[in-house]
Amino acid sequence: MPSSIELSVTRRLLWVGRAVYPLQNVARVYTFVLHPRRKEAVLRFLKRSALTLLVAMAFTLFGGIASFLSREEGTFGGIIQFIWTVSVGGLIYFLVDMLMVVSASSHFVLAVESNGQSTALVTGRPDHLNQLVDSIAYAIENPETELQVRVERLTISNPSNYYFGDTVNMYGGNGNVGMSNG
Repeated sequence: MPSSIELSVTRRLLWVGRAVYPLQNVARVYTFVLHPRRKEAVLRFLKRSALTLLVAMAFTLFGGIASFLSREEGTFGGIIQFIWTVSVGGLIYFLVDMLMVVSASSHFVLAVESNGQSTALVTGRPDHLNQLVDSIAYAIENPETELQVRVERLTISNPSNYYFGDTVNMYGGNGNVGMSNG
């Protein structure tokens, strides 16, 4: 059962649990669906696995050549066995890491972004969160407004495994007008 936290507006402050955001520093309040980065997780798994297998095979090849040149049986057998044991362990770790992202669920969230780099995320029923966006926007425009509600705490294991709304990176160029010529 998800735990809940209090979201409230009092005296020009927005409280999300124990975090405080001055309303004048709130840059944006919006709702969106937080999706796991499934495709990236699969690609990361494939890259890591390929690299691990290539390294293990290279060590096996070099160990076999070195063993042949030294004319001693089993000189490098223990090292090669250790390398393959570590490689299999790594592959299992990479598989579990990928499966955690692939099997993660999407969440409908309310995001509160400040003028700085901090963002508060809470989850709940979509209709409730959409109504909260309106209520917080009203509180920003009307300093005397007070609000107090319970929302669900968003618990995700690794934030880098999720897409956080709209992101645009522009490097160089002149006359960018925010339109795609797709």
